[in-house]
Formats: sequence, C-alpha cells, structure tokens
Amino acid sequence: MGGVIVVFICVIGAIVWGVLAGKKRRDEMTLLAEKLGLSFHHERDYNLAGRYSFLDKLDQGSNRYAYNILGGEYRGRSIAAFDYHYETHSTDSKGRRQTHHHHFSFFILTLEKCFPELTITKEGFFSKIAQAVGYDDIDFESHEFSKKFVVRSKDKKFAYDFCNARMIEYLLGHPNINIEIDQNQLAVGYDRCLKVDEVESHLDRLVDLRALMPNYLFED
Repeated sequence: MGGVIVVFICVIGAIVWGVLAGKKRRDEMTLLAEKLGLSFHHERDYNLAGRYSFLDKLDQGSNRYAYNILGGEYRGRSIAAFDYHYETHSTDSKGRRQTHHHHFSFFILTLEKCFPELTITKEGFFSKIAQAVGYDDIDFESHEFSKKFVVRSKDKKFAYDFCNARMIEYLLGHPNINIEIDQNQLAVGYDRCLKVDEVESHLDRLVDLRALMPNYLFED
C-alpha cells in the first residue's frame, strides 16, 4: 500500500512539474515574441503540421502538432519557429502497447522560389531521410565536410550550388545544424526542444543560411 502511495505522489508531482514548466516556457516565449516583433500562439496546431508534412522531420509518427509557435518577419525574412510533437508506439515483452512522445524545436524560412529537395544532416537525425529521398550521399572536395554531414538531393547541381565554399565553412562551424529544403521552404531542425534563450540565435542561423545561398539561384 505504501508503495502505491509513493508512486501516486510521484505521478502527481510529475504532472504538476510539467504544467508549471510548460507555463514558464509559454511566458518566456511570449516575452521573446514581443522583443522580436513576432506573433506567438501556444495552442496545439494540427493544421501547421499537415501544411508542412512534405518536410521529412514533420512527417513522422502520429498525433502530430506544433505548439509555442513564433511567426512573422525576422530580419526581413518570413519565418516560423515552433515546438513540435509526434508519437510512436512499441510493444514490450509482455505484449503491452507503449506510447513514446517526441518533442523538438523546428525553424522554417520561406524562400522566394521553389527548389528540389535537399537534406544536409548528421547520421540518424532524420529517420525517414534515406527512405524518402532514396539516393546516395553526395561527396564534396572537402573531406571534413563529407565526413561530418550527409548530403542528399536528386539534383546534384543544386546541392553543389547550395554547398558552396562559404556555406561549407559556415556549416563546419555549426556542426549541429540539420537542414532540409523542399519546395519554397528552408528548414532547420533539432533533436530536442531548445531553451527559450537559444531561440533567437537559431533564428539568426536560419537567416544566415539564406544569406549564404548564391543570388543566381533566385534569378529566373
């Protein structure tokens, strides 16, 4: 009986802690949005998840939704940044179904034109990349870059244009960046929910990536 009570207290404590931590994050995100001149919505948004489902990182599992959503214009670029959730399921040795919740931060910048799909990732980050893309890694003259990043695209010329010398130098200095371009979206994803005080610097990185794309890519 005593063990049951202890478990019950722990469960209640975890729920209360989760509620308080969620409120603290929302409050901090609200202040950040005001500072950056962006809109902020903390409610779960299932439509946003569907709208960007062509991005591999957002096309996993079930019960997908975005929340704590920042949106608007940042440094002259149209952006969205949000926390994201999806579920996967497994069965334990006793045949019991278990639900696993995945949460991470995601950043999207709208480009001026559409491009073929391109992914630049660390091994194992986008679990569906190999299946979705279905073609080999692209090698570059920089062995260091090829060793640290997996680059895939059906359009190798676009991959080489995007991964120009300045871009390679920038990415080598930011090895935790994982990039996907598809249609007119440039996306950067992470494997966890970033701290609120990290969000602004990662928005800067997103805009920096766009600035490193050659101008001729946007010419008709």
